[in-house]
Amino acid sequence: MKYDYLIVGSGLFGSIFAYEANKRGKKCLVIDKRNHVGGNIYTEEVEGINVHKYGAHIFHTSNKEVWDYIQQFAEFNRYTNSPIAKYKDEIYNMPFNMNTFNKIWGVITPSEAKAKIEEQIKEAGITEPQNLEEQAISMVGKDIYEKLVKGYTGKQWGRPCTELPTFIIKRLPVRFTYDNNYFNDLYQGIPIGGYTQIIEKMLKGIDVRLNCDFFEYRQQLEEVSDKIVFTGMIDQYYDYKFGTLEYRSLNFETELLDIENYQGNAVVNYNEYEIPYTRIIEHKHFEYGTQEKTIITREYPAKWNKGDEPYYPLNDEKNNQLYSKYKALANKEKKIIFGGRLGMYKYFDMHNVIAEALKCVKEELK
Repeated sequence: MKYDYLIVGSGLFGSIFAYEANKRGKKCLVIDKRNHVGGNIYTEEVEGINVHKYGAHIFHTSNKEVWDYIQQFAEFNRYTNSPIAKYKDEIYNMPFNMNTFNKIWGVITPSEAKAKIEEQIKEAGITEPQNLEEQAISMVGKDIYEKLVKGYTGKQWGRPCTELPTFIIKRLPVRFTYDNNYFNDLYQGIPIGGYTQIIEKMLKGIDVRLNCDFFEYRQQLEEVSDKIVFTGMIDQYYDYKFGTLEYRSLNFETELLDIENYQGNAVVNYNEYEIPYTRIIEHKHFEYGTQEKTIITREYPAKWNKGDEPYYPLNDEKNNQLYSKYKALANKEKKIIFGGRLGMYKYFDMHNVIAEALKCVKEELK
């Protein structure tokens, strides 16, 4: 059978493109190497709890177009991301806010907190941060860096903070209010019933093949469609001809526990470097579950090697320069469209992926 589009990967980018193309009368084939649709946002129901199989996925955006779009496919609850951080026997609120500052220094007012931070920044004397450690200390001082940044970030990226670029830490918000809401976005929540239903609705009526690795059947697959939407690794598509882009991987250790409540919060970060996992997710709290049992997942950052699942592009200067070579090749393609985190080699949250997919749809399906 001949298709207008072969879509490689059934995550958000590929599924949105397939949904929109199908609406416009285009015939699509979606393939995925996994045994399920949904990519990394896949959720699986176990004991009445929707388990985020590939890490916590909390939807947030200030883009009303994106919010309205995703609302077509699921009703979202009012979940607000308010993670807590555990350092030794101490518990802190995240993001860095007045609750955090009060716990560390005993300060009560924003002016007291600012004075304490400014005092530590002045002591450090860093004017032009050259790495993540210096960037963090120049933002929040040594105390917060040591307890809430250093160990966690080192584990996450598999490198000491002195070897990491400054931009990574700029994603962490610092607030002088008693507000534990991690995101400033206008809209946020979790789909009631999990994420998988969203993808299933998008792909309804579209041909889908699971357990289908594009590279295993590449020649046959390239012949069945006029164009390809590719959401896998762009360097792999080009057979690593310029070299291999670097990623970070993750390993998950999930347990069903015969207790009602394990940690009292959906996400608890473990900030000590000596503890190998970065966080524990308790899935039921994403949807205010009242089940008699609970399910937790420990999340372990891992070095990525070829064949491992890539989760985060390592967007340092070396890798970005390498990606620019692959991007130059991609720009010349007439039959291939690259999308998503791996196809565009960029750290995207879910709302970013939706925006990029809709942008692609507008350009391709005019």
